[in-house]
Amino acid sequence: MTKSPAATPLPSPVLPSTVSLAAAFSALAPPAPTSTKPLTAPTGTEAEHPTLAKIVATIGPASESPEVVKRLIENGVAVFRFNFSHGDFAAHERRLRTVREVASQLNRPIACLGDLQGPKIRVGKVPEGGIMLNAGQDVLLRRGIPLAFVDSTDPSNPTPVFPLTYEKLVDEVEPGHKVLINDGAIRMLAVERSADGKDLRCRVTLGGLVTSNKGINLPQSKLSAPAITDKDWECVAWAVQHGLDFLALSFVRGPEEVAQLKQRLEEICPIDHTMDPKGEGARIPVVAKIEMPQAVKRINEIVAIADAIMVARGDLGVEMDIARVPVAQKQILAACHEWGRPCIVATQMLETMIENASPTRAEASDVANAIFDEADAVMLSAETASGKHPALVVETMRRIISVAESRMAELSRVPSPPPRLVQIHYPTAALAHGAWHVAQDIGAKIVACWSENGGTARYLSQNNFRVPILAWSSSARSARRMALLGSVVAVHAAPPASGTLAEWNEMVDEYVLARGMARPGDAIVLLAGKPLGKAKATNTIAIHVIGESSTGYRLHR
Repeated sequence: MTKSPAATPLPSPVLPSTVSLAAAFSALAPPAPTSTKPLTAPTGTEAEHPTLAKIVATIGPASESPEVVKRLIENGVAVFRFNFSHGDFAAHERRLRTVREVASQLNRPIACLGDLQGPKIRVGKVPEGGIMLNAGQDVLLRRGIPLAFVDSTDPSNPTPVFPLTYEKLVDEVEPGHKVLINDGAIRMLAVERSADGKDLRCRVTLGGLVTSNKGINLPQSKLSAPAITDKDWECVAWAVQHGLDFLALSFVRGPEEVAQLKQRLEEICPIDHTMDPKGEGARIPVVAKIEMPQAVKRINEIVAIADAIMVARGDLGVEMDIARVPVAQKQILAACHEWGRPCIVATQMLETMIENASPTRAEASDVANAIFDEADAVMLSAETASGKHPALVVETMRRIISVAESRMAELSRVPSPPPRLVQIHYPTAALAHGAWHVAQDIGAKIVACWSENGGTARYLSQNNFRVPILAWSSSARSARRMALLGSVVAVHAAPPASGTLAEWNEMVDEYVLARGMARPGDAIVLLAGKPLGKAKATNTIAIHVIGESSTGYRLHR
């Protein structure tokens, strides 16, 4: 696996030294320029303006080539999702290698997220061509058979009989419960369990064609199926071995299941004692997928323990009344804000672009509304995995996000730190909240920090600055994991040779000028501590004016 190299400093004019932090704070108003050599910022194609919200794209047959991966990253993808429900480990390894190599060539910290399949309950094998079900017809779900068939013992009432991948369903679904097949396209009601316990008789209320391995949803039934299957544990081990940056846990019902996965990861994730002596950043972060009504009811408990949340609207829209899904989405996003957790909104965001070259108006509004609700990321599934226009769909999503964020920038802002973090009085969280007020007062164009393990960047991201947050780290792993944080642009680079805040301040100036993210005379906010490159060292804040010799950390030699 290829690691991203340290960022190569870009050539720029030499900047003069600056004043102390105390002087910067006392002034608040930017001083007049004193540089004798004018600084210039690039324009046109040289300028880079990433969106604040991140794009997660599912990699698959349509997007696995190096050329397409490169275009997706250039068009705005920050995180690639590896769907363990499809493909084998050889295919995943090939795609992972491609993403890492292309990201290294582009010098971009791109994250890779492994999505565990979870206890997906399915119809077993069905004869080729499938079996058609009609409304009013009875169906048997039966244990211990290898292949579906139609029982014609009563010629006037032929009864389809289906095998199951989860045979305890016969015991755990009660009469009157809904049984949904193929994402709810086929709907049935459980009627009775046979006397010998082999069959569950259901009655079709909405018919359709059933083929092999179609998913079954049981929104009213309490199942004993484990949240993490044997196959999932194999995928977890593979993810650890190959250094994935996130793991998404499917069909979460409660916080206990998230805790189980986190505990296992604590035990098996390798620790780099050189970069991370205490192993604080070793464990792969867990993204809890909210796709069941039970999870929505316990959302605060789940958000409290998860590292991030995904609003998985596909199964959620099957498991609960579809009319409730938009409300549930807002409830989940509100809980994430309260706890300061990154949140991904997923499923069917630009679904028509699987085939078409443009989305519907409703889809464009769906993406924009996720941004207005302050989602950290929006996700593409089949649109990029198997669709006809993977690069175009990413570019379309980026444009929708950009326009929505432009509108957000026009609106008044109020401080909105996560209430749960305010209660614990954590110093870095308080510093990040203070930085929001400073940035607001001086009209900062950029917030920049040194965030070795990503903690400072995470706290800044939670405060909704509505400007880019540049976060430096010498850890390639930490830089990649920051790719999911809203507003954060991770920069993988070694600390300056001198180890001084002044030299890092110069690095910040060079970076933002070379990319057109700010211009000489623009005010920015800096957060860092000493020594650079050490986790949990951030304890100072400074105001800097790009190109000035009397602001920021420039005199902190």
